[in-house]
Amino acid sequence: MHERSSVNELAEQLRQEVSRYSPGGKLPSSRALVERFRVSPVTVSRALAHLVAEGLVVTRPGAGAFRARPPRAAAPVGDTSWQEVSLSADGAGDLVPRSVDASGVTISLSAPPPEVIEFNGGYLHPSLQPERAMAAALARAGRRPGAWGRPPLEGLPELREWFARTVGGPVTAAEVLVSGGGQASLTTALRALAPPGAPVLVESPTYPGMLAIARSAGLRPVPVPVDPDGVRPELLADAFRASGARVFVCQPLFQNPTGAVLAADRRAQVLRIAREAGAFVVEDDFVRRLAHEDAGPLPRPLAAEDPDGVVVHVGSLTKATSPSFRVSALVARGPVLERLRAIQVVDSFFVPRPLQEAALELVASPAWPRHLRSVASELRARRDAMSAALRLRLPRLALPHIPSGGYHLWLRLPDGADETAFAAAALRAGVALTPGRPYFSAEPPAAHVRLSFAAVAGTAEIAEGVRRLEAACEEALPPNRST
Repeated sequence: MHERSSVNELAEQLRQEVSRYSPGGKLPSSRALVERFRVSPVTVSRALAHLVAEGLVVTRPGAGAFRARPPRAAAPVGDTSWQEVSLSADGAGDLVPRSVDASGVTISLSAPPPEVIEFNGGYLHPSLQPERAMAAALARAGRRPGAWGRPPLEGLPELREWFARTVGGPVTAAEVLVSGGGQASLTTALRALAPPGAPVLVESPTYPGMLAIARSAGLRPVPVPVDPDGVRPELLADAFRASGARVFVCQPLFQNPTGAVLAADRRAQVLRIAREAGAFVVEDDFVRRLAHEDAGPLPRPLAAEDPDGVVVHVGSLTKATSPSFRVSALVARGPVLERLRAIQVVDSFFVPRPLQEAALELVASPAWPRHLRSVASELRARRDAMSAALRLRLPRLALPHIPSGGYHLWLRLPDGADETAFAAAALRAGVALTPGRPYFSAEPPAAHVRLSFAAVAGTAEIAEGVRRLEAACEEALPPNRST
């Protein structure tokens, strides 16, 4: 049985038994629970942690677990309606409203119920994460001299050097800032490069989390269409001229959501167009370490081909490890580096040193390249399984591009389809997926959905999920006129 299922089942059994104890009554020891339920000590510990989080049980080091005492009477509910007026008045003078719509992000962060297949996840399934290697790295990191002290504000020199080598080209460790995850890095970059009310050019479609960052900072996202070869340079130049923007945010490698890779002949054009506009290119290189087994040699980051400081590069370890392993890098050249550094210091001081030390231990271990090879093979198998199942069972969902990296497929629904209704029908059928609307900063040209193949348990679950989607298609899609 899968470890997560064992934990949930044991937690439910203990939840039922706790009610038979008096408040403050002691539960059986962990050893007794291990023997009684024939599970591992780790399963018992995690099941008890569920009950502690729910307020049903308290644990006392060295004494054991006890039924929690009833909570005190809740304090009177206050009246917070005044905040609606205050928050609205606070932004009355903003050129662009700074209200935060996180719905596009929370869709991929929220875990569906256990019986629902997770085609909306944005991270590797636990079976694909290097849990043992991360645990070992964290243990070794904790024993390093000074591991719990204050790190340099820019990050550990050895980690900055490693990130510089992975970018390549003219990038040096002195041009790297260690940051706390890709989302935080993008937030820092946009705050540094554009004042409130300014336009910022974005790919269309693009990552909803970046659109949320821009809007919460009071920026105006301006879409630039993407085709299978990445952003279209002629439209990028037009957008710079029409908007006066000084920032373009892009994902040149396995773009989210389309999976497009910026074509070789467009790379230099994008840098030239931005340089002539006096603009920065924010390169979100979020998924470089999730290339598939058949991807072949990858193009270098744009930052490796940029001696003039046009590119602000964001690279992260999170997607290839775990959602909680939030270590990334901001790479920049010239005066903008100091502005990035200042904003990051004010916002968060620094990335905790134990996490930086653990990152160093992980990427230097023999387990790291083995993990990347394993993930590359598994993602290819999952991609092939999902694309084959979709073409066999759901040919009405157009799949224009099969990427050789990343963790999802981008599907176009038939003309006249309502993607919100389709997503709701899919959930009723037992599949959570991501509607396409949040990926567009303006009106979308068609209805789309994004299906992730990384967050599920394996290819069997992919096949079952696609089978369930047949019912959603019958319920929510317009009749097929060709039949």
